Amino acid sequence: MHMNSAPHLLTEDRAEYERILDDALRNAHDRPDLAAVGQRLNSEQLRTMALNATALITTAAAAEYEHYTKVREETRSPAATASMQNSVLGPGESDGSGSGAGFGAVIAVLAPVLAGTAALIFLLVGYILKMLKPPPSFAETLVSAGWFFGALTAAAILAAAIGLLLTALRNGATQVTAEETTGELPDEVARAKEAWRHALLERGLLPFLQAALADPSADPTSAVPPRHVSRIPKVGYSGPDYSSPSEGSTTGQRPTFTSPDFTSPDFGGPEHQPE
Repeated sequence: MHMNSAPHLLTEDRAEYERILDDALRNAHDRPDLAAVGQRLNSEQLRTMALNATALITTAAAAEYEHYTKVREETRSPAATASMQNSVLGPGESDGSGSGAGFGAVIAVLAPVLAGTAALIFLLVGYILKMLKPPPSFAETLVSAGWFFGALTAAAILAAAIGLLLTALRNGATQVTAEETTGELPDEVARAKEAWRHALLERGLLPFLQAALADPSADPTSAVPPRHVSRIPKVGYSGPDYSSPSEGSTTGQRPTFTSPDFTSPDFGGPEHQPE
């Protein structure tokens, strides 16, 4: 028995498998070897058969799929992700998480709070002192300071709102740029994916569909592949050879038995004993 490593189709790639299958069935009449689609088996029946035999069909492109998943995982590593982000931002640019942005955020939050607190204290103390008879001379100064800090609080809130709006707009533009950039696969991953798609179509799906059309006993509702599907190159288990031995071979022949010779002995008298 022989076994090779044939990775199973990942869940995230099943949609791509179905997309390739649908494209092959949609363009079946453009290929002479699939011209019989719709005569005995229609596209939906063939699609059901191909989905039932996904594990068998995908083994025809196992090497390409293994390479594709390997390079895809390498690009998803943290180091590769950081490299892609740096290529998007460019040298000398910041992603918005630097010390300058952090200091500005602290100021934007603390300024309204501190100014509002000072305004409340000065106004409260100033108006309490003005209620005294006679009011202290600095009571009016405290009230004026309170109103000054009140105006400063309003200005700080307005500045913080404008800063938040600008930050949201800048982050939105950066996010759109990053999505547009990362929406396209890296060159190596794109080439590996295209190689897998081509191998899956040419060595897996098309031979399977041809075998299904050529087999008159193919059942579209059965999970058993057509009899002629053995023409698809397989990677995985190859069954042992259970063929019967040849006629000239001695292996497996049954032993033959010859019966013993039960001829009667000579029962003559003593005078007839052999010399």
